[in-house]
Amino acid sequence: MPDAVVIGAGPNGLVAANLLADAGWSVEVLEAQPEPGGAVRSDRGVHPDYVSDLFSAFYPLAAASPIFADLDLQREGFDWARAPRVLAHPLPDGRCAVLAQGAADTAANLDTFELGDGAAWLDLCATWNRLGPDIVRALFTPFPPVRAGVRLAARLRNAGGLRLARRLVLPVRRLGEEEFRGEGGRLLLAGNALHADLGPEAAGSGGFGWLMSMLGQTYGFPVPVGGAGALTASLVRRLERRGGVVRCGERVTEVVVRGGRAVGVRTQSGEPVPASRAVLADVSAPALYGELVDEAHLPGQVLDDLRRFQWDFATFKVDWALNGPVPWTAPEAATAGTVHLADGVDGLTRFAAQLSMGQVPDRPFLLFGQMTTADATRSPAGTESAWAYTHVPHRTKGDAGEDGLTGTWDRREQEAMADRIESEVERWAPGFRSRIRARRLLAPPTLQSMDANLHGGAINSGTTAMHQQLVFRPAPGTGRPETPVKGLYLASAAAHPGGGVHGAPGANAARAALRGRTDRCFPPPGFPWAVRAGQNAPARPRPADRPVTEPDV
Repeated sequence: MPDAVVIGAGPNGLVAANLLADAGWSVEVLEAQPEPGGAVRSDRGVHPDYVSDLFSAFYPLAAASPIFADLDLQREGFDWARAPRVLAHPLPDGRCAVLAQGAADTAANLDTFELGDGAAWLDLCATWNRLGPDIVRALFTPFPPVRAGVRLAARLRNAGGLRLARRLVLPVRRLGEEEFRGEGGRLLLAGNALHADLGPEAAGSGGFGWLMSMLGQTYGFPVPVGGAGALTASLVRRLERRGGVVRCGERVTEVVVRGGRAVGVRTQSGEPVPASRAVLADVSAPALYGELVDEAHLPGQVLDDLRRFQWDFATFKVDWALNGPVPWTAPEAATAGTVHLADGVDGLTRFAAQLSMGQVPDRPFLLFGQMTTADATRSPAGTESAWAYTHVPHRTKGDAGEDGLTGTWDRREQEAMADRIESEVERWAPGFRSRIRARRLLAPPTLQSMDANLHGGAINSGTTAMHQQLVFRPAPGTGRPETPVKGLYLASAAAHPGGGVHGAPGANAARAALRGRTDRCFPPPGFPWAVRAGQNAPARPRPADRPVTEPDV
């Protein structure tokens, strides 16, 4: 009987399993898909000569995460690669806003839009330099982040206090207008805010855009050498070296609760898998509370709150194998790993408004990835492994374009949407379509079928808007990995601090489990597969020389 069962072998589930194994626990990870990784996987499905990332691709949060740093995945053969430039946002007139690897270079680029905007960028960087380490510590520890929060509050007072806090809750359009006279800096902030589901007019989008911009400025937008799957493979190797087990093709259909406590799970095949100490769920909040745990074990208020749970936007993605580099009209875009495509901040506002009205955007904002530019191992020399994604409504009320898209995402609609995306790329890179060797379409239902946590193609396990963050994530009054069921912990991006590959929800859940149980709890009488205490094999002792430390509790 393992000490803990982890549901889901996504990055958070694997981080949680590794930390429990480090503490001497025996761990079994059950994954529904044929391979581990969740939304961190790669393959050669577009073309056998090209490595394509199926879902996520660039990882500034992972590079910044102290959790990943402590796992020391380099010992497992893992390494990062980076493009010469972090991010580019070209404009129709040929100018291009660039987030470079050095702040001085970014500032010089922004001065070409409006003299003085470079100094404004360096001022934002100086604020980050003062606050960044404490923000990262506070972000990646359980809520509320007591010690990190106290340090951050002290630094906030010294950095402008309420005035700085006001900046961070501004809509990103307003923040850009206050900080920059030209369009370049505004584009960098607003485009980065739309890495989540935060439009330019959303409260708090300014703080998120600033955070992502500063992470990019500090860490770049790195990619795993050899493909996103290399990050997953290193987590699995590390876990298995510590005795952990990962079983794929094992869909969990029930968390078994006895006496108010989670004592194991049951798989789709009917197999019972007991857990003597804890069950950790790297699944969405609606899946955990609405499907895996019987409603009889949950307070009515939790169920009522989860009915109000809001997903982030759905996603449509296209992967390409290109026989040459993208022919950008803006040369700066050719050396950027990530390219944002939209007609300025107004174009981003128009895109977000169409989504809010339930319309499929006619000119979608594209987040475009040039993977070979970032990592030369992804495709043959002189070619490019590329992708782009955009957002679409969960419930389509109409099509702002001319294709009559209804959101059924049958083959006709998928092809039409992919053609719309390619036509948009063609505006910024004439001749792009002539370089397509092969393509793969990933519509919202396809994404969900490949990873149940990507519900309807939502990639952040719930909106990033302020009403579903911190103490409101995934529902009011939660904000932590503990659940109403003893011994059951939410270890997915549905928990604080939310989406992105950084491992914090998994780490928070593992630490909560370690705090919650230091002794074994065998199933009570009546448990269908219970192995009684007098019949079980001796427990594996925990290492006495490995203390469990719990920061910010």
